[in-house]
Amino acid sequence: MIETAVWHYDGRNANRWHPRLVGDAASFRLIGEGWESGPWAWVDLRALDIAGRDAVFGHATEPGWRIGFADGVIPADIVPLLPQRARYGGFIDRIGLGKASMAFAAVAAAALFVGLKAPGWIAPLVPQSWEDGLGDAMVGDFGGRICRTPEGDAALNALIAKVDPEGQARTIEIANIPMVNAIALPGHRIILFDGLIAEAKSPDEVAGVLGHEMGHVEHRDTMAALLRQLGLSVLLGGMNGTAGSNLNALLSLSYGREAEHSADLSAIERMKAANISPLPTADFFQRLDPLDDDRRDDKKAGKDGSVESEAVEAANWFGSHPTSRSRAELFTKAHVKGRAYTPALDSVQWQALKTMCKRDRNVKPAMGMGL
Repeated sequence: MIETAVWHYDGRNANRWHPRLVGDAASFRLIGEGWESGPWAWVDLRALDIAGRDAVFGHATEPGWRIGFADGVIPADIVPLLPQRARYGGFIDRIGLGKASMAFAAVAAAALFVGLKAPGWIAPLVPQSWEDGLGDAMVGDFGGRICRTPEGDAALNALIAKVDPEGQARTIEIANIPMVNAIALPGHRIILFDGLIAEAKSPDEVAGVLGHEMGHVEHRDTMAALLRQLGLSVLLGGMNGTAGSNLNALLSLSYGREAEHSADLSAIERMKAANISPLPTADFFQRLDPLDDDRRDDKKAGKDGSVESEAVEAANWFGSHPTSRSRAELFTKAHVKGRAYTPALDSVQWQALKTMCKRDRNVKPAMGMGL
């Protein structure tokens, strides 16, 4: 006989129940004060990837149905009966990461053989489900370095609602990586690095960067870039499970001038639709440009404010996102004089976003990422 305490949502109302779970190796019942439900088969449970300390499981055929084990403490006799949390996605977890990586590598090899000279039109032909699986396999859970707090999540969701109102990105997350960077990954995934959030002086700057990455997502530029210059190296690199090597490979991606310009135009359009000023993004590009005139002058003068000392973090961003003053000028020209723009986030939300990684006690440090 198996018996333990759980919390439970029945999917029919917002009440959170606290029944006893009683069962055997095949099924269980939930018994509360004056009520009882079940039997529920263990095989019908699904592990849910929900932020928080509790271990949470849903039911295959009951929307909204949940049981949770407080603080993730699951009795030893129940652990073997519960499904494991999916690490990469249904298809990959079913056949295994190694086989999935080999399958994706084979697909990539065929695509490279056919399309080395035409990745721009090959990329849209790659089934979106394959690209989604590729992105999940390459990134996984990012080594536990995705930052989450209730306030930070709410602020990030508020920013996403303005920049990506149609939900084109599958996930937009912040990683505990002290680099001034952001990357668009295969499978419509975007990761903003905490170093970029820390460097930004306003949420409008982050909105501009996010809008730029959304442009790459919208045009599937990452898949095209993978086909163009990385070939099998990144795909096969995923087989060793080293998030750092995959991340570095992704950071080395470069897009053509046309793709970068199109991504900038997409960012401007998204900011215009959200009534967010493009000027802070122009300032962001200008401030971090390692070729800024003032920094060149400092270098000649031998000051601490030289390119080497002041722009080292900027090189992180511009090493994978080529830029020039013309890009800053593009955002400056997009500004409409006299227009009453609204901030991307209010001050409370911005503070929550800025401190998100510092306040997440469960996030892993950036050490060991191979950076």
